[in-house]
Amino acid sequence: MTKEEFLIRIKEDEEYSPGWQAIDDAFEALYPGQTPNHFGTLLTSRAIFGGDQYLDGFSVYTSPKGYKHLVTYGMTVLYGDEDAFGGEWNGWGYEMTIKLKEKDTESCMWAIDMLSNLAGYTYKTSRYFEPGQYVKGNGTSLHIGADSLITALLLVNDTEAKPQMSVYGKTEFIQLVGITESEIQALIRDRNNISRLIELMKADGNEDLVTDMRRSKSYL
Repeated sequence: MTKEEFLIRIKEDEEYSPGWQAIDDAFEALYPGQTPNHFGTLLTSRAIFGGDQYLDGFSVYTSPKGYKHLVTYGMTVLYGDEDAFGGEWNGWGYEMTIKLKEKDTESCMWAIDMLSNLAGYTYKTSRYFEPGQYVKGNGTSLHIGADSLITALLLVNDTEAKPQMSVYGKTEFIQLVGITESEIQALIRDRNNISRLIELMKADGNEDLVTDMRRSKSYL
């Protein structure tokens, strides 16, 4: 699509959302025909209007493998935006995902709050996330108020959602993987433990690096 064609499109179609479509395309490929549970943030609560929400929404898909697959909308440019046309990367270049070993969406709502907070951190500080990084918590459960040994996050390329191209550039999917306090301390001591931890988790049958908040064992 040329820029001239693009400008005509956004003028004629107010609902044209190439960035949003790129996300939907990636997940339609994984879950054909599935309608996810989608949660949109209130328009008045979004940062662009002076609120504290930096994302436009979240979708929760049900994997046939037995877990919930969450994805954000808003780390990339979603709607018609002339200034974003033709970029190498769309917005920050990624949307965040997390896979939770849960049977219902209600049990995943805490993770939506966490993803929202991480988005706010990036937008406020201009510090973006990349695969191979980790996020150290305060030593308590990621799910506030719930008893869990999962206290921190490891960031990887989503094991399933494929990068997408749109008129705004490339969109990747960075998956957050919940890890224990013992594991995060091992990563802090030696970054070489990152690849070792991933290998150990996959060798134990967790090929898709699903976060199980009930996990009682540490691999490092």
